[in-house]
Amino acid sequence: MTQWNLGDILDAIEPVMPHDAPALIHGDRVITWPEMARRSNNIARALRARGAGPGTKVAFYMRNRPEYGELMAACFKGRLTHVNINYRYRPDEVFYIFDDSDSEVVVYSAEFRTCVDELHPRLSKVRTFVEIGPEAERASFASSYEALAGDGDGAPLGIARSPDDELFIYTGGTTGMPKGVMWRHTDMREAQLDAQRLMGPTPADLAETAALIARDGPGRRTMPACPMMHGTGFITSIGTLMSGGCIVTLGGESFDADELWRSVDRDRVESIAIVGDAFAKPMLAALDAARGRYDTSSLVTIVSSGVMWSREVKAGLIRHIPQVVLMDSFGASEGLGFGLSVTSAAGETATARFTIGGLCDVFDEHDRPVVPGSGTPGFIARKGAIPIGYYKDPEKSVKTFRTINGVRYSMPGDWCTVAADGTLTLLGRGSVCINTAGEKVYPEEVEEVLKTHPAVADALVVGVPDEKWGHAVTGVVHAAPGATVDEAAVRAHVRAALAGYKTPKAIVVTDQPLRAPNGKADYKAATDIAVAAVAAR
Repeated sequence: MTQWNLGDILDAIEPVMPHDAPALIHGDRVITWPEMARRSNNIARALRARGAGPGTKVAFYMRNRPEYGELMAACFKGRLTHVNINYRYRPDEVFYIFDDSDSEVVVYSAEFRTCVDELHPRLSKVRTFVEIGPEAERASFASSYEALAGDGDGAPLGIARSPDDELFIYTGGTTGMPKGVMWRHTDMREAQLDAQRLMGPTPADLAETAALIARDGPGRRTMPACPMMHGTGFITSIGTLMSGGCIVTLGGESFDADELWRSVDRDRVESIAIVGDAFAKPMLAALDAARGRYDTSSLVTIVSSGVMWSREVKAGLIRHIPQVVLMDSFGASEGLGFGLSVTSAAGETATARFTIGGLCDVFDEHDRPVVPGSGTPGFIARKGAIPIGYYKDPEKSVKTFRTINGVRYSMPGDWCTVAADGTLTLLGRGSVCINTAGEKVYPEEVEEVLKTHPAVADALVVGVPDEKWGHAVTGVVHAAPGATVDEAAVRAHVRAALAGYKTPKAIVVTDQPLRAPNGKADYKAATDIAVAAVAAR
């Protein structure tokens, strides 16, 4: 099997890219592949000159913007390790990631200068600060990003790299402190190629990678509508760059569906990455409100990862964009390619049902293989190209990255059942599984039914401590615009579709956020809301 380094791939494909091929598009700003090559080489060389070497951690503290893509390329080429920072975190949370990751370089947008300035005296491990923004306003302790990008001849670094070079993806998960998932370059690239092999042949080495682009032209124009600091956006962006494509980003501080469709129209976007209904529902509403306004004929795929999206929303999008293929990609920061669900105008797959990946197995709680069609719940496990583990957390690493019968697997904790035909139905993450009177209830199964009620826009399901049940299944919902939630009617709706013990004992309506900006469920916040509301009744 080929050993890959992401910096080597960029060095191989940059010389064959057309001079006018865009690599990064952000509103009116377009950076071509030759420009990105020059600027990223300059940045990599500048950081190395400031003492960064193989394995040095570089914290990315910014929203989606061209500099994220440039800095990714610079880190891959300079053998530096990407560390993502959630820009919605409070200062102490940001400090935790800086400190836990041992970041020695912090590259941040000027809008986050206040936070960095507050933390600066505590960041003893950081040797280099780089600020993206107006030169006149730059912090005195920081270098100018533009100066680093523009200073130099832009020539390739000419250094030897290793397939063992790393990148980090910090993930909050559902419980505990954020943890850094460690990926080797070669495993990340091979995991992405595993997914591509389901659709056709893939390049065997660097020479073939460059030859395919020289023959077929640049890759797709892809929009990570979700934050690039989230695993879905980051991994999507890596795949785009490695295929000679173009990363298209939105400029707003919050997600704006009309801005998305304007960009699809103007920039001829071919693929969009989202995280569930938090993105898909506003996208559909914008198309419904502006029928025929946007040209979406360039769009080939919309892929959701991390959170499932509802059948009704998929059907609505296909009405507007009949050629599009909609995909649920079942994966995690801890592993790619667990399963795939595809919906198009030609047919659909039931929500939460996936075609299992060829490198995946399912095991019960005792590490025994689950027999397809048995109805026995089990954990999905991925072998082959998987991460090394969690940074500085051997205990969690052993729990997630396990060896069964001599084979090493990634098992993030997702429960599922396997049908006789091998397809799997996702039940939910084990860490949020609810034990009610001895029965296990998987939140996502109940959430999908709740969201089919016309009065419910979004829903999370949590367990509230209860003397009788141990934990009472409780639904926390957002009402649909203009709708009034009738608790009894919603509970009856669930009872008609699922076993009685899975029916929420209470439905709590809230206006508070249920999801993080990346679309992932915030079960801790939902639990706090539910506990307070039930106690007040």
